[in-house]
Amino acid sequence: MKNTRQIERWSPWLLLVAVILLWQIICSAFEVSDFIFPSPWRIWNQFWEFKEVIAGHAWRTFWVTMAGFGLAIVVGVLLGFVIGSSRIAYAAIYPLMTAFNALPKAAFVPILVVWFGIGIGPAILTAFLISFFPIMVNIATGLATLEPELEDVLRVLGARRWDVLMKIGLPRSMPYFFGSLKVAITLAFVGTTVSEMTAANEGIGYLLISAGSAMQMGLAFAGLMVVGAMAMLMYELFSVVEKHTTGWAHRGSQNQ
Repeated sequence: MKNTRQIERWSPWLLLVAVILLWQIICSAFEVSDFIFPSPWRIWNQFWEFKEVIAGHAWRTFWVTMAGFGLAIVVGVLLGFVIGSSRIAYAAIYPLMTAFNALPKAAFVPILVVWFGIGIGPAILTAFLISFFPIMVNIATGLATLEPELEDVLRVLGARRWDVLMKIGLPRSMPYFFGSLKVAITLAFVGTTVSEMTAANEGIGYLLISAGSAMQMGLAFAGLMVVGAMAMLMYELFSVVEKHTTGWAHRGSQNQ
């Protein structure tokens, strides 16, 4: 059992190393141009050369994403609670939210620029628009799928609808909530980066456009790697918090 847990812990890093080595071998063996597809070594060199510039843009992307993501949590939880706690609200709001989620969020960026100008406004709102839906859906699902038999027993014992939602529904929704956070945070970084590519003069998205215009493909890939690393770190953070707060909901967690 201990060996299995060790393998599970190290398997992502081993796979990452294997992919990087294969990537480097292919680029070296076939002499792929750095302009077409830079090798990991070239990306690392560009990252180290422009580390201060990348760090500045990365910090801007990070805090803007966190602002939009925080807003998505508040709105997503509130809407999810309303939808999941009422059959009428579920029937009325859920289809509209589904239709809204189907709209390409990149199409909102020019509109947001007109409303708020170029800067952090469109980036924060794009991160919010693309990431609140998974949170809302999971909270609503956790509340709406509460077992009728359990609710009937609690009603017989004198519990009101509010008591059932707060004492049973919300705790039961926590695994859904943390699962949605791990999905939504990655989407939030996507939204911020897309917005920065068209409506900002800072951030990783802006760096990608600038690097592409200067034919610095290694720098562009370095920016992409930084975004992926930030998203992965936040994903792991939520995984740790989830394990310590909702371990009861995961099979085998008691033995870990």
